Formats: sequence, structure tokens, C-alpha cells
Amino acid sequence: MRNDALLEAIIENAIDGIITINERGIIESINPSACRLFLYEPEEVIGKNIAVLMPSPDRERHDGYIDKYRQTHIPHIIGYGRDVLGRKKNGAVFPFRLGVSEVKYEGMRFFAGFIHDLSHQKEAENRLMQYTQHLEELVKERTVSLNETIDALTETKEELSHALEKEKELGKLKSRLLSMASHEFRTPLSSIQLSNSLIERYLEGTGNAKIDRHIQKIRNAVSNLTIILDDFLHVEKAEAGKVEVAYSTFDLIAFSKEIVEEMQLLSKKQQIITYSHHGEHSLVRLDRNLLKNCIINLISNAIKYSGEATTIKFGTYIGEGKCQITVEDDGIGIPQEEHKHLFEAFFRAQNTGNIPGTGLGLNIVSRYVKLMNGTIDFISEAGRGTAFTILFPIL
Repeated sequence: MRNDALLEAIIENAIDGIITINERGIIESINPSACRLFLYEPEEVIGKNIAVLMPSPDRERHDGYIDKYRQTHIPHIIGYGRDVLGRKKNGAVFPFRLGVSEVKYEGMRFFAGFIHDLSHQKEAENRLMQYTQHLEELVKERTVSLNETIDALTETKEELSHALEKEKELGKLKSRLLSMASHEFRTPLSSIQLSNSLIERYLEGTGNAKIDRHIQKIRNAVSNLTIILDDFLHVEKAEAGKVEVAYSTFDLIAFSKEIVEEMQLLSKKQQIITYSHHGEHSLVRLDRNLLKNCIINLISNAIKYSGEATTIKFGTYIGEGKCQITVEDDGIGIPQEEHKHLFEAFFRAQNTGNIPGTGLGLNIVSRYVKLMNGTIDFISEAGRGTAFTILFPIL
């Protein structure tokens, strides 16, 4: 009696559903977990055919499965686990993992079904699929943008072809641009830039405003493509694990001032980049090139997404076991609902409009900061600017 009571307690308190049926498919017992899954009370299903808990077409086929087993004794699901669908009392269909065992008791044959709900697992899989589709759509959008840039360059080439007598050579270049991988684009882009400079020198003093305008278009297109290719190559190297951290000790203040001088030349009209350092020390041990890439990326974004006559604040701090780097601007900011996607590859906020960009810069910064055992965070509000903070531990 004690063993019977123990077995009954185990079945009644089992997390998974347990249902027993006789060899005619009639439900003999159902535990509380199964009742909660199917939304039935025990008395509503006991004595009924198990098909009541199945959606079509399994509902109509089940009796045939049992008859076939009684005749052939060849098991198809007995002793195996498989994913099936169940039908709740309210008609809702849900997925679960079913395991069936055959039990012989007092000369009779029974079947016990063990039911593990898969609803949450399937929901997680669906969310993952949606996220993957989201990334694929972003990649597709950025690919279209890159193709449009290449098309614009091609159109400019065709407009200048008669005057420049380079139509055949640039046609071959277009074919190569469309067929080569990103890291092979640098040579033809360099050739375009050089030819453009030579043409500009040959035509210097002609006063042809139309030619000057198209020469400037070529220069801008090449510059945009170079930035895009740099971003792609940085991400490719990071994803392939080809980026190696080369630590060295250097003066953070002198290093930062060099960056400010370099970036001030690229700023908009009357934009000012200020720099300040706090802390008694200025030496750090980090990867100089990776850190420079991170800071230039952040300041470039601040310049790009801020208006003219604005101030960009760049600051460093060493102390309390950490090195802190901050870049603040008063630009367009990032909408709150898009914060969670900011460091994803190819993501760009909806309020960026026609401002050019690949959506890879912050993804690269995040990767490089992580490679140097640092963290990056930000505070932003649409229309009220953004503040990025990078932290590195000092051992």
C-alpha cells in the first residue's frame, strides 16, 4: 500500500503531464499537470477516446494506429520520443514532446503517455528566427545602399567619359568593382582617386564649372566607398579572429590631443572639439591603434550627427583602477526604442535620414573595446544628443 501511495504521489505531482489509455484508446487516468496543459478537469476526459486531445488529422487517424499495432505488434512511437501537437479544451493547439510506454497489468494492456510542453521553447525558437530575419533584412538594405553608391559612381563616370577619354578603362573598373570582394576594392579605388587628381590638375584653370562639379562628385563617392570598405574589412577581421591586441604603454593626453587636431580638420563649420583630462597620471597600457579607431569612430559620429556651430566634448580620466574615455555631443540622439540595437552590425537609427553611414562603426568600436577587456555604454535621447563612455580596467 505504501508503494502504491508513493507512486500515486509521484504521478500527481509530476511536472510533466501523464495520461494512461487502454488498448482501445480510452483514457483511464490523467494527472494534474496534463489537466492544466489541456484545460480539462479529469472527469471531462476520463472514459473518452484520447483523440479528444488531438487536432486534425491525428484525431481521425489515431484509432487506426492502435488497430495496426494490435494486429502487427510493430511499434512506431512506443519507446520513442517525438514532437506532436495537442488540442486544448478551448481549441488552441500547442506543441509537446510525447513519449509512450506499453504497460501490461492483470492481463490487460495499457499505454502511458508522458507529455512535456514545448510552447516556451518554440516561442524562443520563433524569436530567434525573427531576429535572424531582421539581420538579413538589414544586410539586404545596406547592400542596396552600397550598390546605389556604386551606381552613382558609374553614372558620374559615364557623364565624364567623353571629356576624360577613359570610358573603356573605367568600364573595366566597374566590372571589377561589381565582382571583387571588399578587400580587393582598394586598388581600383586608389586608381580612380589618382586619375581624378591628375584630371583636375590637367583641367586646372579651364573654369569649366560642370567638370569641376563632377570631379568633386567622384572625390566624394570614392571617399564614401573607402569608408564603407574600411568598416566591412574591420568587421571581417574581427569576426574571423584576425585582430590581435598589441599592448603598449603611451601617454594618453598626447595621444588624445593628436586625435583632436586630426578630427578638427574634418569637423563642420564652426564645430568645436574640446578635450580635457582628469587624474594625476597620463600613461596607459592599451592597443594604441585599436583605441584610436574607437575614439575616431565616436568623434566622427558626433561630427556627422551634430549640426554646425556645436561643441563636441572629448574627455579622459585615469584613476580608481580604471581608464575612462567619454565623447559627448548635442546632436540628433538615438530614440529610446532603438537603444537595444545600437551595437548591432548594419543597424542605423530611423532618425538618421539621408546622413550617409554603414551601421558598422559602433559594432566595430564595441568589438575592439571588448578585445581590450573594456566596456562601452551610452546615454542618449532623440533630439538631445548622445554621450558614450568607454571603461578599461587598470591592473
